[in-house]
Amino acid sequence: MLARIWSAAIVGIDAVKVGVEVDVAGGLPKTLVVGLPDAAVQESKERVKAALKNSGFAFPVRKIVINLTPADLRKEGPSFDLPISVGILAASEQINAQLLGDHLFLGEVSLDGSLRAVAGVLPIAAAARNLGIAGLVVPKDNAQEAAVVKDLAVYGLKSLTEVADFLDRPEKYQPVKSDIQSKLEQSRLYLHNLKDVKGQVHARRALEIAAVGGHNLIFVGPPGSGKTMLAKRLPGILPPLSFLEALEVSQIYSVAGLLKDKGSLITERPFRSPHHSASGPSLVGGGSFPRPGEISLSHKGVLFLDELTEFKRNVLEFLRQPLEDGFVTISRTRQSVMFPAQFTLVASTNPCPCGYFGDPIQPCTCSPRQREQYWAKLSGPLMDRIDLQVAVNRLKPEEMIAQTTGEDSTSVRARVIAARERTAHRWQTDKQENTKLSSPQITCNAEMNSSHLRRFCQLDQASSNLLEGAIRKLGLSARAMDRILKVSRTIADLAGDEHLKSHHVAEAIQYRTIDRLQ
Repeated sequence: MLARIWSAAIVGIDAVKVGVEVDVAGGLPKTLVVGLPDAAVQESKERVKAALKNSGFAFPVRKIVINLTPADLRKEGPSFDLPISVGILAASEQINAQLLGDHLFLGEVSLDGSLRAVAGVLPIAAAARNLGIAGLVVPKDNAQEAAVVKDLAVYGLKSLTEVADFLDRPEKYQPVKSDIQSKLEQSRLYLHNLKDVKGQVHARRALEIAAVGGHNLIFVGPPGSGKTMLAKRLPGILPPLSFLEALEVSQIYSVAGLLKDKGSLITERPFRSPHHSASGPSLVGGGSFPRPGEISLSHKGVLFLDELTEFKRNVLEFLRQPLEDGFVTISRTRQSVMFPAQFTLVASTNPCPCGYFGDPIQPCTCSPRQREQYWAKLSGPLMDRIDLQVAVNRLKPEEMIAQTTGEDSTSVRARVIAARERTAHRWQTDKQENTKLSSPQITCNAEMNSSHLRRFCQLDQASSNLLEGAIRKLGLSARAMDRILKVSRTIADLAGDEHLKSHHVAEAIQYRTIDRLQ
């Protein structure tokens, strides 16, 4: 007898519907799995056989052919254990097959018949809803994750026995509910607060500008000046994630198998800080079956690269395309996948190998040649893509021992949200007035393209002269000039000004002065 069960496979962060066809027929006892299965899927026939027997079901002593469609799509992982088990039970007429046509099954099966959680359930649940699937059957530990998707009945079950009982008597089971609103409204208490930062007014200002405009930022200063401390406080002043943003970020973590450690929905901005020994594929993602890397795990959040010059130059070059486009494409022989990568890059580095070049207290011991080689690790195109380049000096003794604290993150965040609302209003107004010119939805000034710069960053004569002088003196590229205009627009938004003025441009220019440290 033939039975067909629906399941799904992950391609990038999207899901593809997969049919699991099981045919139990006469012939010598043998179980075949076809349809481009990987080793984990091939091994599932042994797990399923033991699980069915230990759950009190009979494993057919006949020839069993399991076909995974479409046949040209590679299938991987243990998530097909459950649909294969249900397919064998249906084909051997041990369960009621009435609900199989409009339900999707996903999960790993233990030898005792219990169901274990798998990765990638959230994007599969979203795809199931879009495909008109009535219900999703997953392991109980995945149920809350899948239930985040609205308008989809999700059933979290513990074992094969429960799955069989559900198919026979579905009225006994209620879909799992998830209180999404309470998750989004719950208090987000960040461990790192800006009030802990003493002094560093210039660096704090740059951090606020970066939060409003989504600008990339680098801190350059001697050891112990507070570069890492400042970087860790950026997520605390960013606006909270919207539901759609939280869902998108959660899908990435679900595919990577990291969502179970963070709950059913990620409600805080990601903050990723890979070690400087990280490889290129670990940053951008990769593998035979591509998985998201650190830059995609930083989507809608912050990617912090501490000691930037300690990273290998070829690894840093991987960042150039994602920083410009907001996504990363990974191509393999059989497939090409795209991962979202809209993140704010925050980096820190010393000004020289010894770390004390320009320090007023401790003299630098590096030669000019050593400093030149040190900065040569950072290419010009990469530095062009960093909007804010901030020199951080060590605190004075009186600042260190002072008992006063800086401004709280809550107050700064309120200004950031207000400035972003002004930005969002401008995009919305522009979209209504210039429907043919407007690009897809923009969330911050760093995402502006050339047409936006022409419309929203018009300069008066004084500002033009100021910018032209800076370009000549610093030898800035066209891309660096565009970055200055974007930062100027953000500074104006913070001040509540509709038009750019010379002091906005002047402040933006000062954040490019490290360009000439090399």
